[in-house]
Amino acid sequence: MPTDARAFWIREPGRSEIRPVRLPEPGPGEVLVRTLRSGVSRGTETLVFRGGVPESQYDVMRAPFQEGDFPGPVKYGYLNVGIVEWGPDELRGRTVFCLFPHQTAYVVPIEAVTVVPDEVPPERAVLAGTVETAVNALWDAAPLVGDRITVVGAGMVGCCVARLVGGMPGAKVTLVDVDDTRADTATALGVDFARPEDAAGGQDLVMHASATSTGLQLSLNLLAAEGTVVDLSWYGDRQVQLSLGGAFHSRRLGIRASQVGLVAAARRGRRTTAERRALALDLLRDPAFDALLTGASRFDELPEVMAGLASGQLPALCHTLTYDEG
Repeated sequence: MPTDARAFWIREPGRSEIRPVRLPEPGPGEVLVRTLRSGVSRGTETLVFRGGVPESQYDVMRAPFQEGDFPGPVKYGYLNVGIVEWGPDELRGRTVFCLFPHQTAYVVPIEAVTVVPDEVPPERAVLAGTVETAVNALWDAAPLVGDRITVVGAGMVGCCVARLVGGMPGAKVTLVDVDDTRADTATALGVDFARPEDAAGGQDLVMHASATSTGLQLSLNLLAAEGTVVDLSWYGDRQVQLSLGGAFHSRRLGIRASQVGLVAAARRGRRTTAERRALALDLLRDPAFDALLTGASRFDELPEVMAGLASGQLPALCHTLTYDEG
């Protein structure tokens, strides 16, 4: 049973390092997990890396197993897949997902891990947290058969939403982004692609995930009368400016936030967070989600990788990290 581990810490905004960790001995009701893969949630984690969490949101935006406080030093992350090396017989040797930061091994309560289906490889399973966000958004949005739906922003969240909502019978789904290379991703996800200037209006539903004022304004402009934008973006400390003096009022448009911290109100009385996460992992049996895995590095390289992702020098959707699997 390992007693030492290593973890990724943001020392201060823009600076990070790998630190040693002394693992506690697991007790009753706990498991020891050795990490196989972890994923960088690019939008949120790079915002945390640059110190962009507003002070008013320090408590709200804490990750489940975060250590330290914003803006730093802080250990942050939540897309971790590993193998149970110590725990009850039914879990020992099983691959599990956990909302744990980037760390080589860790001890958590049994209820913090979710078993990964055998058909889902570890690198794809790191997307469970993002697919769970998309599931919650669809519960919030309640798309209907035959809807015209646009997803603005082809990042991790937007792509997961597009794949799920694209399965709605008769729906015409378009993924919109300024990056032309996302057209190939849209094709792999089974939806159409458009640049912002080419996106069709009159949409029954628009899901926004670009985390920009321009993207949110476009989302409103694409709606049919009395339509609603479901906004999945987290803007951090960035100001959002919108022009609401035109069609927003006359066409009775709406903006609704969707966030994964709580189960969507439409299902809150009938689904737990554990059931929602298990559903996300079951949906990841779909190999189309591999289109979101756009790069991999060793865990030891994460300080350089995070800086590259934050600056835009390292383009990626979901950048995964590999660990010693010996």
